[in-house]
Amino acid sequence: MRLTTKGRFAVTAMIDLAMRQHQGPVTLAGISQRQEISLSYLEQLFGKLRRHEIVESVRGPGGGYNLARRAEDITVADIIIAVDEPIDATQCGGKGNCHGDGETHSTRCMTHDLWATLNAKMVDYLDSVSLKDLVDQQKQKMAEQKPVVLMQQRTHQAA
Repeated sequence: MRLTTKGRFAVTAMIDLAMRQHQGPVTLAGISQRQEISLSYLEQLFGKLRRHEIVESVRGPGGGYNLARRAEDITVADIIIAVDEPIDATQCGGKGNCHGDGETHSTRCMTHDLWATLNAKMVDYLDSVSLKDLVDQQKQKMAEQKPVVLMQQRTHQAA
């Protein structure tokens, strides 16, 4: 399984949104600028996220997006599935016709069950990680980096 840009960008944008939503609706333009993701691409992703009731849009001045559910109730699997990201390591897309669609070749390959099991494990793992978990990780990283940045600033100011 290879997670494509679509899945990576969707998760990144959702972390950004969750970290800032306490300040009110978050604009896609802001996410685009902070995360260096195309605004038109974000619009496509957020349309899908909205249809899956993961985010809700707020129209008008000061509008943007909010989470439609609590961050602890949104999993990485929810986000990836909402943007149509396939979580599948099998060659056949899970259909079991690894050797083709013909009558003589409609059998599973020898490793089909291995990859199907991997798919299930990946979905289980992604379903166990909440958006809140990812936000907490980012906040922890920021807290660890803050003393280093302050020290660098003080050193720079003293010079």
